[in-house]
Amino acid sequence: MNDSRRPNRPRRGLLIGAGYFSDFHLDGWSRLSGAEIVCVCDLDEEKARSIATKYHVADICTGVERALEREDLDFIDIATPPAGRLDLMSQALRRGVPVICQKPLAEDFETAQQIIALADAARVPVMIHDNFRFQPWHREIKRLLNEGVIGHHLHTITMRTRTGDGWGADAYLSRQPYFRSMPRMLVHETGIHFVDTFRFLAGEIVECWADLRRLNDAICGEDTGVMVMRHAGGARTIWDANRYNESLADDPRYTFGELLVEADRGSLWLGLNGEITVKALGLAAYRHEYSPSKLGFAGNCVQACQQHFLDVLDGKSACETSPSEYLKSLRVVEAIYQSNQTQRSILLASDSAIANRTLAIPAADNQGASALVAECA
Repeated sequence: MNDSRRPNRPRRGLLIGAGYFSDFHLDGWSRLSGAEIVCVCDLDEEKARSIATKYHVADICTGVERALEREDLDFIDIATPPAGRLDLMSQALRRGVPVICQKPLAEDFETAQQIIALADAARVPVMIHDNFRFQPWHREIKRLLNEGVIGHHLHTITMRTRTGDGWGADAYLSRQPYFRSMPRMLVHETGIHFVDTFRFLAGEIVECWADLRRLNDAICGEDTGVMVMRHAGGARTIWDANRYNESLADDPRYTFGELLVEADRGSLWLGLNGEITVKALGLAAYRHEYSPSKLGFAGNCVQACQQHFLDVLDGKSACETSPSEYLKSLRVVEAIYQSNQTQRSILLASDSAIANRTLAIPAADNQGASALVAECA
């Protein structure tokens, strides 16, 4: 950490990446008193200047090496697409200040492992910006589970996701066009968030089964799938995910779907508007009172994730999304793709090896991501 940081001064950060999602990063940092972004770096000078002007950031840069030469940096925030991350993270870690980096960490599992090894060897804090677990409804549901509001034995989580942003010949072009060429899309890009959230709510995942498909021929990777995950404590999670079809939500990217959490003494429902409904067995259902934010992205989860990063740096909290924790989610993602390819359930062994296991769930006709990779090559 930068020893020159003075008490009562916000930590000074460098943001690398000025694409679509960097807007949410800068919005979050701009509303935190404990940090300020002092420079935006992007190869596209116009993009960097535009977003820096919007959020009153004093400086911009088009070269990472030059940006990293700044002596006033207390942390680095990486918000680029995953391509080229190994080199970028290597440079950032050599700078010797804490790093928070957006997911996916890399384009493939092997490169992500290399980055994680570099992070583990670094003498500075590193956090993966995996923000869904910081959405206010997930934090509140976890609190209710810990309090035993619906019992103490969680047995089933069911999540239904319909974002509706992936249909049509122009799918993803206006926001994140690199999605279109990803040979792995839904699970690699979006699913990593949900896997982390399911782990947060129900504990480690030890087995999974998946059937992945592509509905939109304008893209390379899968955009829909049904996945079943078994947790170490015995709970099951079913994720029915689809980026092609629409939901009835005014903002489908607020909660990203509807969630049902069931335990031995009742159930919790998360609605599309962030509302939580509680029903204990044998009793009338009621709306749980809490106040999810409408600021920023998806319940202000980007800022909540950033605040957690600052808390980690201040020694107030252990890092929930450290590289080693992120690796646990990555292994589940790899097992999901392996299950889809082999049409078998996959057991995640305790030593992190992924082994085949006899089918736990009948597999349907597979038109999954493995075939899509060949089509897009």
